[in-house]
Amino acid sequence: MIDVLAGACLILGSLLALIAGIGLVRFPDVLTRMHAATKPQTLGVLLILLGLALRVEDRSVLAVIALAAVFQLVTAPVSAHMLGRAALRAGHIDRARLSRDDLLEHDAETRSDPAADGPTTTHRDHG
Repeated sequence: MIDVLAGACLILGSLLALIAGIGLVRFPDVLTRMHAATKPQTLGVLLILLGLALRVEDRSVLAVIALAAVFQLVTAPVSAHMLGRAALRAGHIDRARLSRDDLLEHDAETRSDPAADGPTTTHRDHG
């Protein structure tokens, strides 16, 4: 029974990773590509790790698998956020297609508020 469950997890995880790869190639813009790169790919990797964990008998290997799963859950959303933010600021995203643009509002507030840039001091040499 465990073999069937592990095999199902491995096959389903592989299919999700394949779908993520196809989405990266087929989707037209940065935001949809990021969605394809993070959502199904992360779940696919987690399913593959679960299938592997079901078949492994050594507990030290289970610790490495759990660590890999935690790193996948932490790094995928953070990297997608940073890539999306960089793409938006570089002008690779059509802001008119966005339903909400918090970065535009934040950038406008920081440009209009001189205190947001931090204290500015000038040093004059009185010598």
